[in-house]
Amino acid sequence: MNYRFCWTITTLSLLLLTACDRREPKTKRPPPVVTVAAPKVEAVADFEDFTGRTDAVSTVKIRARVTGYLVRVSFKDGDIVKQGDLLYQIDPRPFQADVDAAKGAVEKLEAQQKLFVLQVKRYGDLAKKGAAAEQDYDEYLAKEAENIGALKSAKAQLEHAELNLGFTRITAPITGKISRTLLTAGNLVNADSTELTTIVSIDPMYAYFPVEEPTLLEVQRMTREGLLPSRREVPVLMGLADDAHRRFPLRGVLDFVNNTVDPQTGTIQVRGQFRNPYQLPHKPPVLVPGLFVRVRLESALPRQTILVSERAIMTDQGEKFVYVVDRQNKVAYRRITLGMKLDDRRLQAIESGLKPDDRVVVAGGQRVRPGATVETETVDMENIEPKQPS
Repeated sequence: MNYRFCWTITTLSLLLLTACDRREPKTKRPPPVVTVAAPKVEAVADFEDFTGRTDAVSTVKIRARVTGYLVRVSFKDGDIVKQGDLLYQIDPRPFQADVDAAKGAVEKLEAQQKLFVLQVKRYGDLAKKGAAAEQDYDEYLAKEAENIGALKSAKAQLEHAELNLGFTRITAPITGKISRTLLTAGNLVNADSTELTTIVSIDPMYAYFPVEEPTLLEVQRMTREGLLPSRREVPVLMGLADDAHRRFPLRGVLDFVNNTVDPQTGTIQVRGQFRNPYQLPHKPPVLVPGLFVRVRLESALPRQTILVSERAIMTDQGEKFVYVVDRQNKVAYRRITLGMKLDDRRLQAIESGLKPDDRVVVAGGQRVRPGATVETETVDMENIEPKQPS
């Protein structure tokens, strides 16, 4: 190989190595920007949320009390009926005949009673004068007593016949919403066995829900310590299936706590009572029996509570934590203990781990690590604008 050629190849190799060894000068990146907010500190009452079902205060199955044929149905299916309204009419003619016969028997015995009274008086006077035998007087006394008993029996039969005649008019025993009729006019109904329809009361309305054993024990403890008012004053809030933001617009009171904890579920049945006003036809009642409801039971008097947005809370191996920024704009890791959740405001109560003057990272926390220096933008804890990624 030619010496000049070898020297050329070596020189080019050295130039290429020198060019490859040149590096770009380092540029210092600006610190990341995070959004911070001060915790809310408010007086909040502790509460527990439960699920349950509504139920009517009164439910009545309508049955006939006499046997006969229906001649009229006097309501429309699904109507709101008032106590005393006529619902069904059973053919009254056979019962009216029984009443007339019983009246005749009473009138006959009453006439006989008048005669026996006169005869007893007459024979009593004659017996005192010796003009009549004592035996005749005793016989009329016995006949008068027998007639008195027969008259009482006849009057009882008349009362029974009149009751049966009255039972041919089947009226609403309560005010409420009536179901559909199960029989129409022309059908035979049997006394005390044929079910005709059902009425449920509307206002007020119950809501039954199960309470876990630890919550029950906590409520009992606070009651003993005087931290809770009387049972009738304990507020119960309720929302229906359309209450997506859990604002619990319906307000009632605690009405009943069962006397036994279910050993299989570890819960005890509790009941709230709620007003359910209506004004037909334009304002129908909000509640009907059987609705699925969410119930919030406030379990203590309000206390000062630290609240942060649920967006600020992160999870690390099952532990909840937040990032906070100190006065030197350095990020610090804070493990926290969660309390109740305010779903309607998307805030979370913090039992421990934060102070009211902390600056909590509410956006951009995924881009920082403990000890990092950051720039901050301050917002209100309840009005966090989503930050666009940089």
